[in-house]
Amino acid sequence: MQKPIYHRLANSTELEEGKGRPYELEGHRIALVRHEGTVYAIDDLCPHADASLAFGPVENGCIACPWHYAEFRLSTGEALSGPTPRGIRTYAVEESDGQVSICLEMTASGEKAETSSED
Repeated sequence: MQKPIYHRLANSTELEEGKGRPYELEGHRIALVRHEGTVYAIDDLCPHADASLAFGPVENGCIACPWHYAEFRLSTGEALSGPTPRGIRTYAVEESDGQVSICLEMTASGEKAETSSED
């Protein structure tokens, strides 16, 4: 089994508690969000209207779209409320030695990411 590849995306000091920040990696728009000390990596586009989720409010383990307030769980990407029934993708994150890295091939739960031809 091939070891997953992690790509350095940010310095830990770039991420403030309770705020998101947008990044791009190999054509993927990704938001990094620090919540209660943990860094989460999620798709940075709301599936409802393509707003950047990185700029949405973070509360209770969730992030909300800044445009229409669709709410998503940071740990799973599950859609909890709002005008979209579809969740967002999460990415596996490693934070060590002041660096934040993500794996494009794995979800936050450590499962192999599904590729979709619908998007």
